[in-house]
Amino acid sequence: MILTELNVELYAAKGYENPNCASMEEFIEDYNRLRYIKRLIRRYSINGELKERLILNHLVILYNTFDNTICTRLLFYKLKKYLEYIVPFLLLLNRLPKAVLDENNIVIYTSDIKMNSYVVDKLREI
Repeated sequence: MILTELNVELYAAKGYENPNCASMEEFIEDYNRLRYIKRLIRRYSINGELKERLILNHLVILYNTFDNTICTRLLFYKLKKYLEYIVPFLLLLNRLPKAVLDENNIVIYTSDIKMNSYVVDKLREI
């Protein structure tokens, strides 16, 4: 499926696996974690303030509520400018596959993505 801004929420809903979800608001709350992660990583890329534990918490919740493959693809779609920052987190959580489909169904090999050394060092301290 080719991802666009028009169908990305539908794609996310397809992989939503929260049995305790009682309303659409809960899905939107979980889906908005992608935006929170992007905001935290963008803040780090601009002024160097990395809140690695908060990012990890959001990622754990995302992977607990969405299908693993769909969640990874959503992260790569929403954070395509910040892959060098997000890949170390996924590697730490053992959620980084060998390849991911981008929004145009083109394979991205994760071994080709350069990781930010500061993020890697901070995550090694945990």
